[in-house]
Order: sequence, then structure tokens, then C-alpha cells
Amino acid sequence: MDEVRDWVLHVDLDQFVAAVEVLRHPELAGLPVIVGGRGDPTERAVVSTASYEARQKGVGSGMPLKVAARRIPDAVFLPVDREAYEAVSAEVMAVLRAQPGATVQVLGWDEAFVGVTTDDPEAVARAIQAAVLARTRLHCSVGIGDTLVRAKVATGFGKPRGVFRLTRDDWGTVMGARPVLELWGIGSKVSARLAKLGIGTVAELASADLDALATEFGPRMGPWYAELARGEGASSVDDTPFVARNHSRETTFQRDLVETADLERAARGMLDQVLDDVAAEGRPVVGLGVKVRYAPFSDKTFTRRIAATSDRVAVTEEALRLVARIEPGRPVRLLGIRAEMAMPDDARKGHTPTRSGW
Repeated sequence: MDEVRDWVLHVDLDQFVAAVEVLRHPELAGLPVIVGGRGDPTERAVVSTASYEARQKGVGSGMPLKVAARRIPDAVFLPVDREAYEAVSAEVMAVLRAQPGATVQVLGWDEAFVGVTTDDPEAVARAIQAAVLARTRLHCSVGIGDTLVRAKVATGFGKPRGVFRLTRDDWGTVMGARPVLELWGIGSKVSARLAKLGIGTVAELASADLDALATEFGPRMGPWYAELARGEGASSVDDTPFVARNHSRETTFQRDLVETADLERAARGMLDQVLDDVAAEGRPVVGLGVKVRYAPFSDKTFTRRIAATSDRVAVTEEALRLVARIEPGRPVRLLGIRAEMAMPDDARKGHTPTRSGW
């Protein structure tokens, strides 16, 4: 047993979306379940979550549904039901907040950091697993660490339904020889850029030349990647309510759009939804982004800063200027609209790894 000290626990629901669907449809237990889009594998959409049975056959999040259907012709395809997942997620987070002395930082539907002070973090982790299972009938994995990064990475070693501890003492032994892609906050694009610098493993990144990293990634992000590779960073859980920096919508069209009028119509529809979300926040728009995916798969993003405004007409005009930059006559497979908002003075400061957006 350890001395009494502060610990970070990362709680991650196992195959969350698929597990919720199996609870709603018990007859699907043990079958390859794939959730995505409207549940129609003939349409353009991607996998949101696949059950473990589907993952074992090579289906993963982000894969086109058509590809998933070719890999598992007899899989069960279901549509995304956000309201159902949000309701179950709220129950899970309520369970976490009810744990004695717990500080909870929600990361998404299916995961959260939990800060506790204890001499037996494994016992706390198992108590959390039992409480979540009793309340929701869902299983979760728990990573234990002395920083947020180490706790988050530890969860991967505990899946499914397990508990794993990762601290400064064994970080190098466990993670050193692993590829940088296994670090929280490093995706395929950053990994590829690191490879060009001769950096492939976590240990190589941890000891990399900071000036070289700063030259490649900038004075803030470069050194931060090295810190990430050492498992360092914040060691306390922050339960400050999340403050959104932006709202966005994107649509994959079942048929490519080519005409400018059709693109503008689609952009206006998405922007109306985005600005409704922004209005609910009560903060002005300070930046806009338009993402376009040309057929078959070539992405381009246009952005611009604007003078802070809550005028929908003015924001729409600015957004349409970005839409006008889309290459005329080139088929468009996907279109996205993002509005960035001014942050309140009391918004949480600092940087923690996030899943990269567009």
C-alpha cells in the first residue's frame, strides 16, 4: 500500500456507444455491432464506434461504413443516437462525482479524469468500476497516474475492464520503445513530421533537441511534445466547467456538390445551426472556418479572423466569402462550418492534449 497522496484516475467506458446500443438491444450481445451515420452502410458516413467483435475483424472508428460492410457483411449497423448516449453519459458522470473526495474533469461522453487522495488508488479504481456497473450496467477501464498524461495512457493498457498504473518510475520502461503515435495528443500527421526528424519512439522524442522541435512545430508546441513524451504536465484534476471555444457542423453529401448555389445553400443551413449554438453561449463570433473535402479525398480548410460580432447577417456574409474560395466546378464530398467565439475572462487557462479537430 502506498502513502496517502494525490492520484489521477482516467475512467474510460469500454466501447461506450456500442455498449449502450447492446443494452438497448440485448439480442445484439456478442455480435459485430457498428454504429455510424444513419446506420445505412450504402450511404456516405463513417464508423462512430464498433463493438469489440467488429474491431477484431478490422473495423475501427473513422472507417467509411461501406468499407466496414465489405469487411463484415453480416455486421449489425445502427444509426447514431446522440440523445441516448448523452443521457447515459450524464449518469456515469454523476456516479463519478458521487465518489468520496473525488474531483471530476469530464473529457467527453465516455471518459473523465478523477482526482483522489488515497493510499490505495487501485481500490478506488475498482470501486469506481463497480459503482458505474451497478448504476449503468456498463464496464469501464481505469488508468492510474501521477499526471493526467500518464493516467490517460495507462488506460489503454487496462482495456477492457481493467486497471493499470503508470507513473514516473516506470514510464520510460513501459513507453520508451513504443512509437510516438501511442502518445495522447500525437496523431498521424505529427508522427510523420517527427519521423522526418529521425524521431520514431517515445524515448527519442523525450530526449530530442528542443530547438529542433521548436523549429519544426513552433516555440510552444515543439517543447510541449517533448514534455508529453516524458509523461509530464498537469498533475491535478481541474473540475472547472468546460467552456467551448467554437461550434461547428459538417455534412458528408450522398452525392457530390458541384454548383456554387448548392454549396452556398448547404453552408447557410449548417451556419444557421452553428449560430443557434453560438447564441446559446452568449458570446460573439471572432473567427470562422470552412472545411471542404473535394472528391474523392482531398481536404482544404479556409479560415479568417473577424471583428467580434453577434450579428448573424454579418457573420453569414463573412462565412460565404470563405465558401466562395472553394474551387469552382470541383466536386465536393464534404462541407463543414466552424465559428470561434470570444472566451470569457474566467475561462480555463493552459494546454492539455485534445483530439485534433479541423
